[in-house]
Amino acid sequence: MDNYKIAVASSDGIVVNQHFGRASKFYIYEVKGEDTPKLKDVREVAPVCESGEHDEGRLEENMRALSDCQYMLVLKIGPGAEAKANSFGIDCYVIPGLITESIEHLRKYLKGTSIDLYID
Repeated sequence: MDNYKIAVASSDGIVVNQHFGRASKFYIYEVKGEDTPKLKDVREVAPVCESGEHDEGRLEENMRALSDCQYMLVLKIGPGAEAKANSFGIDCYVIPGLITESIEHLRKYLKGTSIDLYID
């Protein structure tokens, strides 16, 4: 897939540093071929996990809000949330670090030029 969107869970727009369930913002990057990924949108969502509780309604709403993305980069994501993302056609990857480096690492992995998803 040469053209796709990535939802990045970040508190500051610089680093992949948010657990999916606690994220209140997702930075949406568009990747077209070999071009530099471009920030297209910042989407605010209601965190799914608050006070130790999981809100299934919010989970559904947040996945709908991100459903135009094919990939998601997070610091962490639970198995239930990942399964829900997959049901919306979103593949999740835990690649913490600078957003630019994390996206590049994902791109290499998707092309088959890297077998390791983690940045050292």
